[in-house]
Formats: sequence, C-alpha cells, structure tokens
Amino acid sequence: MGVVTYNYDSTSPVAPARLFKAFVLEADKVWPIAAPHAIKSIEVEANPGPGSIVKINFVEGLPFQYMKHQIGGHDENKFSYSYSLIEGGPLGNKLEKINYENKFEAAVGGGSVCKSSMKFYTFGDYVITEDEIKVLIKGSEGVYKAIEAYLLANPDACN
Repeated sequence: MGVVTYNYDSTSPVAPARLFKAFVLEADKVWPIAAPHAIKSIEVEANPGPGSIVKINFVEGLPFQYMKHQIGGHDENKFSYSYSLIEGGPLGNKLEKINYENKFEAAVGGGSVCKSSMKFYTFGDYVITEDEIKVLIKGSEGVYKAIEAYLLANPDACN
C-alpha cells in the first residue's frame, strides 16, 4: 500500500462560517437542494459525530451511485473537519480510502479559502498521479460550486 498526499486551496466569496455549516452541520439538508444535478440524498447512519458513516447517494447518470464517508471530527470554532472516503465513489480497485482534512479560513478581501489536505491510500504498487487527483477534484468542485451558488442566492441559508 502506498500513500500520496495532495494539498489544494479553493477560494469562495462566502464567509467561512456559512460554508462550514453548509458542508458539515447541515449537509444532509443543503446538498440535495443546492446540487440536485448530482446529489439525490444524504443518509447519516448513526449519530453525526466521529466514527459515524454518512452515505451520499448520487442521481442516475453519474459515474458513481454512492459513496460512504466516515466522519473523523469537526471543530465549529476553527471551521475545520475531517473524514475518510471508505466505500464507493472513485475508490474502485485502486484506492483503499481517501482521507480529507478541510478548513475554511477568512480570506483577506472577504469570503474564504478552503484549505484541503487529501491522503490517497492505494492498493499494492499502484501510484495515483497528479492528473488523476485533479480529475477527482474537478468532479467534486461541481458540487462545491453549486453549494456556494446556493448560499449566495439564499443569504439567510446556513447563518
């Protein structure tokens, strides 16, 4: 098994507190409304805390039917959260899991910066390339940008 770490930053005009709430605390409500082109539903299979499993069901026509995340934890004061993709989605037979650590920080001119650190755990001798990682990021950016657009269009959401 190999491990590849990749760091990625994404900017947004939305404040860190609202993004954190939309992506972590209210994801099961916000994601299907904000990104109906991709997200059918989100199911929390236990208490929404560390160790819990969250199943994200995708709409028909996407390359994946679902994926499961195991929650690592979150800090509401620092707007940070961690989880592992443990089943479904892009894992296939090459990736065992992907660990994510994300933090929303205030940007200098307003809005926020999402700082992400991803660790890709591969099976056997397989080494994931930077191009493959960028394809995975591009796929998730569609949902990220849809949630951002929803928050901008609905200023009372996730306050």
